[in-house]
Amino acid sequence: MATDSDAAGTVPEGAYSSPGRLVALSDSVYAIALTLLVLNISVPGGLEHSQFTHALHDVWPRLGTYGLSFVVIAALWRDHRQIFEFVGRVDGASIRLTLASLGAVALLPFPTAMLSDYGGREPLVVTFYAATICAANLLHLLLFVRLLRHAPLRARAIPRRVVRSTAVDHAGTILISSATAAVAWAVSPTAGLFLWLAALPCGLVARRMRRPW
Repeated sequence: MATDSDAAGTVPEGAYSSPGRLVALSDSVYAIALTLLVLNISVPGGLEHSQFTHALHDVWPRLGTYGLSFVVIAALWRDHRQIFEFVGRVDGASIRLTLASLGAVALLPFPTAMLSDYGGREPLVVTFYAATICAANLLHLLLFVRLLRHAPLRARAIPRRVVRSTAVDHAGTILISSATAAVAWAVSPTAGLFLWLAALPCGLVARRMRRPW
């Protein structure tokens, strides 16, 4: 529960710490998660030509899910970096929210691997993948709300255009992720996967809103 001193922005100095180490940890987790994605892509050695051609054909779904998850994780890293542009100090709650979001990011290579093997026929896999992305975006949004509501955490004022674009970006991604899971069950897992293309215009709109007029 917030105290009177917290509400007034006079929380004791010891309650805060520099965000530098948290940002460094976050960058490391994102880099590792991006690297782990490629471990799902391989072609066995010692194959004959016909076997090699068949194995190469089987790699394409893995390349597709690799590309999708690379874009997703890169977008999450970009959002994380943009949020921390306004962070001057961190407290226990913001650290916990950041660590929770990093947990979701670190998990993404696992549903990505399942998506390449079962995504076209198992709606549960699409749902798991979408839920992981939903969790990461929701935690980013909660971290941003924490930053908005607690002035001592901020390094500088947050422009309204940044508030709007952040809300549109994260809320839009959460809605699209939920929709992909619903479509995967109601129509087909493949249709749910194609719905991810709708996230592209959402991201473009959010970036446009972030720019100064």
